[in-house]
Amino acid sequence: MKLGIWLVRRQAEPLGIFLQQKLSAELLSSSKHPEKSGKSQFAELFFEYAPWVLVMTTGIAVRYLEGLPQDKHSDPGVVVLDEGARFAVSLLAGHEGKANLLAHHIATLTGAIPVITTATETLKPIVIGIGCRKGVASDHIEEAVGQALRHIGRSFQEVREIATIDLKEKEPGLRQWCARREFPLHGIKRELLAIRPWVTRSSHWVQQNLGVAGVCEPCALLASIRGELILRKTTCKGVAVAIVEDPVFIPK
Repeated sequence: MKLGIWLVRRQAEPLGIFLQQKLSAELLSSSKHPEKSGKSQFAELFFEYAPWVLVMTTGIAVRYLEGLPQDKHSDPGVVVLDEGARFAVSLLAGHEGKANLLAHHIATLTGAIPVITTATETLKPIVIGIGCRKGVASDHIEEAVGQALRHIGRSFQEVREIATIDLKEKEPGLRQWCARREFPLHGIKRELLAIRPWVTRSSHWVQQNLGVAGVCEPCALLASIRGELILRKTTCKGVAVAIVEDPVFIPK
């Protein structure tokens, strides 16, 4: 099914068009039938698209969705994005409907903060930063990350997301590996890495070719909420890996 984008205000059209182009989606709104309410028009189309990006407030989104969800295994995923592109909220069918992955993808495209509340994912504390050579094989990434995790006694099941520099987020091998492992891929803008060069050991090659001091360590730190570096940069077959852990809140 095709991804749908729903707008409630004309002011959001530039953002909607940007997302339409980047996500190969269909842009929709209630403007074509002003005699009918936006909520009723959306309800008629709700199950014809999957997933959805609703460019609106969460309050409006909740009212639009009233009475529509049926089952988490069949409902389309829904991500709510505010018009300022500050937060991409996975609101419905986060895991089964892939809304969590979509929220991460939209965050990468717009610079928004992904908001994920699915318990099985928010309790995963590991963020992995990856830097890699051009044309790297997905199997080499698997080997490098697996080796890094084993070194600190952690597992793939604890990984929440993967972070890399925006120049590498379209690397085929990296994208294939993330898709196979169902890990969201977070592209960190090079400009942000340049002003926050959090590296334990800078790389002359990376500095010369990408204009930043390092990739895997600062990407992992910037993608985490309040994490700490638990594995410094390690390399294997052209893949650099660093691991950050976010503390998980456990009530006492």
